[in-house]
Amino acid sequence: MSTEFFEQVAAAEIEIPSLPKGTIFHGVRRRWLRERRRRKVGRAYDMALEIARVIPRGSEVLDVGCGNGFIAHHLSAMLGTKVTGIDVMESTEADIDYRRYDGAQFPIANNSVDAVLLCYVLHHAQDVHVMLSEMKRVLCPGGLAVIYEDIPATPWDRFVCWTHNLQWRRRTGVCAFRNELRWRDAFENAGFEVMRERQLSRLRNLTHLVSRRFYLLRVTGEISVRAARPANQRSRLSVLTSNDIELPSYSCRAS
Repeated sequence: MSTEFFEQVAAAEIEIPSLPKGTIFHGVRRRWLRERRRRKVGRAYDMALEIARVIPRGSEVLDVGCGNGFIAHHLSAMLGTKVTGIDVMESTEADIDYRRYDGAQFPIANNSVDAVLLCYVLHHAQDVHVMLSEMKRVLCPGGLAVIYEDIPATPWDRFVCWTHNLQWRRRTGVCAFRNELRWRDAFENAGFEVMRERQLSRLRNLTHLVSRRFYLLRVTGEISVRAARPANQRSRLSVLTSNDIELPSYSCRAS
């Protein structure tokens, strides 16, 4: 984790022009913003560390709905490769390879990544089947998908999901929450094999106490994802041009 990274995050959040320096309120607000930044960066680090345990080092990874980009930033260091992030926003906070996403087609070439990551993003998709198809399109044969999702398992969970929908529906559209069985059916119907799934603790985020589930998927096929790529190899992800013409990309090798 670079010094420049912390300077970048600090510069964006610690500036407090509305309060005169030297006052107690300025000090309290400064401390509050510092703790908020630490929570944001630290939570992203914890998730990246968990994700790095299931994705082979050197894998090319696409973070769909990357948000502030901190997970992708940490994960790129852990895997020794560049992690690309896409989202519907104009830009992201962390210094990553970021590409604007139109909400329909991923700006990535066919069969160009080893793993796709969706951290509490899939319920925001306005057409889940389209997003799953896009995941399968950009993944190499045998590629992996890591998915975290909120699960409306109890009345309390459904209430939390309902409030989350109220918060986000004007920005990303109506949220579509599903239980674990419906998610499994959607994954399998889209051509993914559920390799692993497990329940996660509600206490992961005390401000959003909801049931969570982790899924590790693999594209159905005989060719498995490569074990690793040299850490110093330059990323060669292809992008789509404005005319939807694919630039040349590498072919995925079997491990």
